[in-house]
Amino acid sequence: MPTEFAYLFDPLCGWCYGAAPVVHQLAQRPGVQITLHPTGLFSGSGRTMDAQFAAYAWSNDQRIQQLTGQAFSDAYRAQVLNRPGSAFDSTATTWALTAVGLEDPSAELPVLEQLQQARYLHGQDTCTSEAVATLLRTWGHAQAAQRLLDPDEALVLAVRSRTQKARQLLNARRTDGVPALVVRDSAGWRLLPRTLLYGTANQLLAQATAA
Repeated sequence: MPTEFAYLFDPLCGWCYGAAPVVHQLAQRPGVQITLHPTGLFSGSGRTMDAQFAAYAWSNDQRIQQLTGQAFSDAYRAQVLNRPGSAFDSTATTWALTAVGLEDPSAELPVLEQLQQARYLHGQDTCTSEAVATLLRTWGHAQAAQRLLDPDEALVLAVRSRTQKARQLLNARRTDGVPALVVRDSAGWRLLPRTLLYGTANQLLAQATAA
């Protein structure tokens, strides 16, 4: 039987970006199945950038970089954080990932990684549907881009269903933070320590499969 994981995250979560290398390595392992569950943590947040939030985010990002080695570029700081009044909202990225997943589930994790890199490395806007749709087209997902801009009922229902399931998984594990990784074993879903997402895939798998 494959080892089955549920990965709970938000596309705008810096700590989720920090966990990206281990999640990527895990997904490449034979016999491992990972299902993505965006939680909608920052979807519809209503938050906009200001100097105080930018300073807080950058300070937090530096902690993530020190712990994980994931880079947060000067372009991100200048073009994303230092844009007073710009949105901080993961609705567009959550819907975009769902649209991609409806077309090709295997493409969803690579697109998540591309969205994270677009923001944190290249300083690109990932908080508006228009900007995200442009990125999707660049990456060869024109149909998902159009669906993002003009959502159909299937997309609306899929977003609603998967965010509800993600929150149920979080609530059942008595945690509201992301990233979170749960593994299915004989007793059901089991929450793994978050620190494993900042180690190695070998360490994570060893604990996930321990009796």
